[in-house]
Amino acid sequence: MSEENLNLTEKKCEPCSGNALPMIDIEAQKMLKNLNEGWAINALGHLERVFLVKNFVKALELANKFGDIAEEEGHHPDLLVSYGKLRVEIWTHKIAGLALADFILAAKLDALAHKILSK
Repeated sequence: MSEENLNLTEKKCEPCSGNALPMIDIEAQKMLKNLNEGWAINALGHLERVFLVKNFVKALELANKFGDIAEEEGHHPDLLVSYGKLRVEIWTHKIAGLALADFILAAKLDALAHKILSK
């Protein structure tokens, strides 16, 4: 699979079978280049990003919008709402690691955040 120049926002998260293997680190690092700046792979091997907003209410609103996308995609991130920021952590629980669906969801969250936060 070519990891460069993927239009992840046009893809759909596919359910992962528990038999699949998580991405190896080098593959995940290549996929990371398809996301906007701010995303990183944390010490647990999960995708993570913090979105900065004006206040708690804006963080909560963004979390709710992200929740709508998560429901549409059938792929659910961990969200931590706090004053002025929303922390997002994404990984595929069934395989305890990263899969293509994680990067697809991250790209879709980025696209929505860009629309909302650039107003």
